[in-house]
Amino acid sequence: MELSREELIQSVSAQMPAKRWKHTQGVMECAVALAEKYGADPEKADIAAILHDVAKYWPIAEMEAVIRDNGLNVELLQHDKQLWHSEVGAFVAERDYGVLDSEIIHAIRWHTSGRVGMSLLDKVVCLADYIEPGRDFPGVENIREQAQRSLEEGLIAGFDSTISLLLSQRRVIYPLTVLSRNDLIEQL
Repeated sequence: MELSREELIQSVSAQMPAKRWKHTQGVMECAVALAEKYGADPEKADIAAILHDVAKYWPIAEMEAVIRDNGLNVELLQHDKQLWHSEVGAFVAERDYGVLDSEIIHAIRWHTSGRVGMSLLDKVVCLADYIEPGRDFPGVENIREQAQRSLEEGLIAGFDSTISLLLSQRRVIYPLTVLSRNDLIEQL
């Protein structure tokens, strides 16, 4: 049974610090605006945005157990733990919140890394996560400007920013993020 929007908000907001809920509210607002601008379903964008960080503050061991015990993408366990919550969140959206719409599930699953062949909703939620009004990091204004031109340009700028940061910190880059970026460039 799928919960109402209000029930989703109540449950999800209770699972995170106030600052993260404020971020989620910004993603909700931004995702709806991007959906309206670029022709995605605003209601689906809103639901995916509400749920995109539902597992963000779960204990690492619990996220790992969900991934291992449910046949999810175990390759993620070899990469940055910051990627895990999107996979777990997609699973939890279906299992605990009754979300059966595969577009919404995919948008939650791919909001951190992107994927090759991103759907319109995937792009909207991923980009909204980068540019919501509370985000303040070097280059965010450029990403916001690019987002006004196209979803693809905005996401390329976002992925470039993430990749540059990881390179400067000599950290491992999740290969799917590079593949996602390249796929977006080929779409232009």
